[in-house]
Amino acid sequence: MNKKIIILAVIFVICFWIIGMQKRKEYLKHKEQVDSESVVTSQANEDPKEITIYDIEEGYMTVPYNKDADKHNYDWSKLDKTNGMYKYEDSNYTSKLGIDVSSHQGNIDWKKVKEAGVDFVIIRLGYRGYGESGKILIDNYFEKHYQGAKAAGLEVGVYFFSQAINMDEVKEEAEFVFKNLQGKQISYPVVYDLEKIKDNVARTDNLTSEEITNMTLEFCRLVKEKGYTPSVYGNSKAFTTKMALEKLNEYSKWYAGYPEAGNYDYPLYPYEFDLWQYTETGTVPGVNTKVDINIQFIKK
Repeated sequence: MNKKIIILAVIFVICFWIIGMQKRKEYLKHKEQVDSESVVTSQANEDPKEITIYDIEEGYMTVPYNKDADKHNYDWSKLDKTNGMYKYEDSNYTSKLGIDVSSHQGNIDWKKVKEAGVDFVIIRLGYRGYGESGKILIDNYFEKHYQGAKAAGLEVGVYFFSQAINMDEVKEEAEFVFKNLQGKQISYPVVYDLEKIKDNVARTDNLTSEEITNMTLEFCRLVKEKGYTPSVYGNSKAFTTKMALEKLNEYSKWYAGYPEAGNYDYPLYPYEFDLWQYTETGTVPGVNTKVDINIQFIKK
């Protein structure tokens, strides 16, 4: 019996290694193509027509380059990946480490989280169901997570998981957020998170890019009007194919991209963002489940 288990384990490790090598070869092929295109573009002193991104569901994709969207200027050679806890430092930026949590993480020992070097947390305040009724619900652990994080000395922001399909529902979601933030102090953004439901259908599936962009702008406008800092969550596919990114230049972006998923080294994404969710399978002392880990880039 033990021999069978060992054989199966060896087979699993070999299969995992082969898949990783295939993804790495695919990444290097795309990187070589992108680097080659960049040289030609540099010589011609023109913007590229297309860029290569990685999507966790669709893999490598080629999408049009948006010359009007703000770009970041991070130097990825300055990214320190020691122990899986990313840090960044150059002449223009420094960084902070953060996690984002919801009821999926359950009870958290926030003192241990703080002692592990985590500076901030973005907590799910609530969400709208992705079924037809689209009922709005508070995250069952929001209050507990908020109180625990504040008591431990972490900086706090919140996000709302949206499934709005029109402006009235966006306003309803914003008002729900404001109501549940009364009496609370947050120093990080209020984030609008409208994303695709992975491997399932959702009430938002048929929204156009224009509709998504306009609803995102409305949520951000309402948040700013209330005196909070608005931010927009998305991955490279959402930002480049589901939104008119150039219309969101004034707002903070929270970018989700996981190098381990595509076996690449750094974000294949040229546009501006100041928060990067770089893994969804992180481990942090004090959290008993896998957890999203983030790095914030802070201008000096």
